[in-house]
Amino acid sequence: MTTDPHPALLAGNRTALTGYVAEHFRWRVDDGVGTITLDRPQRKNPLTFDSYAELRDLFRSLATATDVSVVVVHGAAENFSSGGDVHDIIGPLIGLRAPDLLMFTRMTGDLVKAMRACPQPVIAAVDGVCAGAGAILAMAADLRIGTAHSATAFLFTRVGLAGCDMGACAILPRIIGQGRAAELLYTGRVLSGDEGYAWGFFNELAEPELLSDAAAALARRLADGPTFAHGMTKTMLHQEWSMTIEQAIESEPQAQALCMLTEDFSRAYHAFLGKRRPVFEGN
Repeated sequence: MTTDPHPALLAGNRTALTGYVAEHFRWRVDDGVGTITLDRPQRKNPLTFDSYAELRDLFRSLATATDVSVVVVHGAAENFSSGGDVHDIIGPLIGLRAPDLLMFTRMTGDLVKAMRACPQPVIAAVDGVCAGAGAILAMAADLRIGTAHSATAFLFTRVGLAGCDMGACAILPRIIGQGRAAELLYTGRVLSGDEGYAWGFFNELAEPELLSDAAAALARRLADGPTFAHGMTKTMLHQEWSMTIEQAIESEPQAQALCMLTEDFSRAYHAFLGKRRPVFEGN
């Protein structure tokens, strides 16, 4: 299995990802919006050892990217992702020993950690099948847009595994609540788009043919905002999970004071004085 960082992501002190060419999915950058397309539609866009590793490396590299303000993840055709490829991952795992299995499961967890650690908000645009590790990718995103046809399933118990995969037992309850998360993780049943929206898993629903446009519109809105401040918001949303209220109330003033040092804060003030909309530049 591939665990070393992709060579193209280690070339010097890389600061721009516009020219990066992914090997195991599609990647493009348009005016500050990076888009990942899981692109194996004939098998509902499953993940492989290599795509796990390359996704992890790409999200890690976003920490120093100067040309990406928001990331959108979606699947090709009419499905998001069916999760780990049965033939390319599940089958080979049967023959591995415990140290190698642990190396793999830690790598998949590292992908989630990289998604959470990158400063850019991550939007998952989910249509059709969103299962197993695919459901985890959607869960690990900061915002999720679904459709009425979305079929999200944390189906690990249906293949003889625990529901505690890639941070699911920690993250999913914080999104939809402990009882609802427990039901999905114990049963592996499908969460429909409408139910996912009602439960707060999806921030909004779109018609399938308009899903990409809805995700692009949200990404554009965030990319046009104060991106340094968005990164701070993301950091604090994650860090404050383990803080007391008193610690959070102390940490947030420190974060806000840093944002007040940015030019975007000054731009917003002067735009207000001039009765115009601010044009943020992310610094």
